[in-house]
This record gives sequence, structure tokens and C-alpha cells, in this order.
Amino acid sequence: MKAPAFSYLRAESLAHTSALLREHGDAARLLAGGQTLLATLNMRLSKPQLLIDISSLVELRGIGLRGEYLRIGALARHVDIECSDVVARHLPLLTQAAPHVAHAAIRNRGTIGGSIAFADPAAEWPACALAADAELVLSDGQRERRVMAGDFFIDLYETDLRPHEVLVALEFPLPGPARRFAFSELARRHGDYAIVGIAMAADVTAGVLSDLRIAFFGMGNTPMRALGAETCLTGTAADATAMYTAIESLDEDMHPDADLHSSAAAKRHMAGVLLQRAVRAILNPEAAP
Repeated sequence: MKAPAFSYLRAESLAHTSALLREHGDAARLLAGGQTLLATLNMRLSKPQLLIDISSLVELRGIGLRGEYLRIGALARHVDIECSDVVARHLPLLTQAAPHVAHAAIRNRGTIGGSIAFADPAAEWPACALAADAELVLSDGQRERRVMAGDFFIDLYETDLRPHEVLVALEFPLPGPARRFAFSELARRHGDYAIVGIAMAADVTAGVLSDLRIAFFGMGNTPMRALGAETCLTGTAADATAMYTAIESLDEDMHPDADLHSSAAAKRHMAGVLLQRAVRAILNPEAAP
């Protein structure tokens, strides 16, 4: 199928973008990498009257350190993150996750901001933002507003982004020397959306886990913290008893819906498997693939 007719404007600034969003409301859509939007247009799942091209806005570009944070502009492409030495050095969780984002052709065009704003519950970046305690920088063209990742994802494809706002960047606190990360997912084919996935961060001191953040994706309408598992594993070396209790706690924290390929019980089982893999990778990073 072909896309329905629409008008096109190239935004000149954040202020211009917000003004257009205010003027056109729900009839307008932002165009950045276009890897989701163009597909929905061609399938007639989306019928905006106006596309606002924000791909040239310099305020949304760049990957770099700012004080105690790693700042990634919303227009950073998946491949930019995948190949960034700065990201690999300071936040390897994103480097681990990037190759799992769709396929190379999509990673060459798609942006992290588009993925975060679209908020697909099976996507990798929202869960990574949650696990790495990212702060999202939003702008209405006049004022910036900051929202923690844990407060940004509200429900299925629903976020705290207001109608006239633009996601400008993500800021990740720089991890300390004891911080380690793990990422894993299970998909029917590489490049497909995950059936279940996990992004995990923890401090490791003398083989003991602390300050855990365990985020699952594909297990609900938003990326979800496994708070029970975090509590069970905190202060332990993930011995058999702690690991068993943590896996059992997933039944209370996670209530996934069945889909065409997996039952809810199967998803919970896969979540337990991924949790074991992530903990093992964090405790023994030299043995991780």
C-alpha cells in the first residue's frame, strides 16, 4: 500500500516545532528516522495531515559527556550508539543492547528518541533507559522539563510527553567503578521484537550485589522493574536460595499477557531464564559471550 496524502514541513528550531504542534494538534506527526512512522503510513495505520521533519535540529544531536552524565541526543541513530567509543566506555549496557535493535538497515536510520517516544513495550531502549536510571529532557520550545525514565512510560504506547513537547535528549548518570551491566533477550528471529528481554544494572563488591535495577521488556504494557527480584538479590552473591527466591518473585511482579507465540506462563519462565543469565553475566563478566 501507499501512504495517504500529507503535507510536509521542515522544522527550523525547537520553538518552530512546538508552534507547529500547537497549531496542528493531532493532525501532525514528527518525522526523525521514520522507521516506525513511514511503515504505519504505508499500512494506512496512521493518517496525519502534516509531517514535521525535525531531522536537521542541531539541539537534538550529539553523544557526549556533560559533567556527571552521558548525554545522548534524541536524533542519535541506533548505529551511532552501537559504534560510539564514549558509550562503550561509560555505559556498556547500551553497547550490548544496540545490536539487538531490529536490523542494520533500520539501525542506520532509526533514532533513540523515536524509539523512546513511541514506547513500544517490546523495544530495547525504553528498558535500558529504565535500568540505567536515565533522565529524559523534554522541551516545548521555550522551557525544558525533565522526567525520570521510571515516570515517563505510563501505559501501552502512552508516555508523559505532552502534545506540544519534543524529546530533546536522554541523560544517563555515569556509573561508578563497581557498576556492571547485562542485557539479554529472546526473540523468534534476530531483529524481531523480543518476546521477553532484560536490562540489568548492579554494583558488585567482593562478589556481592547491591543497588540493583532490573528492567524487563515484553512483559507488560511498559518496561517494568522487577522490584521483588531486586530485593531478593540485594546483599547476596546470588546463591541458589537467593536466585530461586528472586525467580519466584517474578510471578508477583510480572503479569504478562499471552500473545500469538507465547503463553503468559511461558513468558514468566523465559523471564526467569533471562534473569539467571543476566546475574551470571554481571557476576562473571569475563565469561559472558
